[in-house]
Amino acid sequence: MDSKIQDHKASQIHQRMDSYGPSYFPPTTNRKCKPPSAYLRTGHRRMIRHLFAFVGSLWSGWTTLSVICLVFAFWQIGFETFGPLVLPEPLETIKTVGTLISESHGLNYILITSERALLGFLTASCVGIILGLMAGWSNTLSVLSRPLVTMMQGMPPIAWIVIALLWFGGEGTPIFTVFVTTLPLIFAGTMQGVRMRDGNLDEMADSFRISRAEKFIHVQAPQIVSYLFPAWATSFAMSWKVVMTAELLASGDGVGAGLAEARVNIDTVATMAWIVAVVGLLLLFEGFVLNPVKSHVEGWKNDV
Repeated sequence: MDSKIQDHKASQIHQRMDSYGPSYFPPTTNRKCKPPSAYLRTGHRRMIRHLFAFVGSLWSGWTTLSVICLVFAFWQIGFETFGPLVLPEPLETIKTVGTLISESHGLNYILITSERALLGFLTASCVGIILGLMAGWSNTLSVLSRPLVTMMQGMPPIAWIVIALLWFGGEGTPIFTVFVTTLPLIFAGTMQGVRMRDGNLDEMADSFRISRAEKFIHVQAPQIVSYLFPAWATSFAMSWKVVMTAELLASGDGVGAGLAEARVNIDTVATMAWIVAVVGLLLLFEGFVLNPVKSHVEGWKNDV
């Protein structure tokens, strides 16, 4: 049984090494040349996999659309049951979203919030990935970082907002709060990916005498990203919630400030319109950015 598993892993490495070119193989390697028909069959299999992946993405989009329709159906039931003060009419809310986007004031608020959320998230990603790689390859750093990660994850965002208000004032508070709340998740996902990678694949790659950079890019990084991507998705969604909370309490612009204005005016329609706008933006970003990136970086799983 073990020999079969090793043969299977060896065949996987051979398939990956085919894309490197002959210069990566040692001169003493005695590999049999494949007939042209074998490469043709491989191309057909890849084309079929890409076709099924495209159909799967379309099916996922229809599933998301059906869930949205179901949410709006329950929303309509809630509106008819509890009245407009609790839940406004969905159609009226959609019209208000269109009004907010068409106005420069509302569109500017959405762009400001998007910029703050993305800046905090990308900064946390860069720092978290670098530190996570270092801790993953060092047992000492891994042990030392665990209490720090637990402490940072245990701190509620509202506490970080108060600290950021004292340190930076109102302008830097949303970005700092997003950074400090998403950093532990990205760090933990990266460190877990490094420590849980398959050591047998590293040994296989070393047998081909490829450089460390090539081994990291083609063998280790895909395995690390499998653990990192769920942390990325969770952190990205969390960054929007945190930045809106920070804006609500510490900023005079952005979607959070728009929610604060709607609360003062007791405007339920405007409140739900801001929420729908942000949720719609998140769904679009997930469907057109996160999911394609995930399919690309995890494409190696289809070859297993």
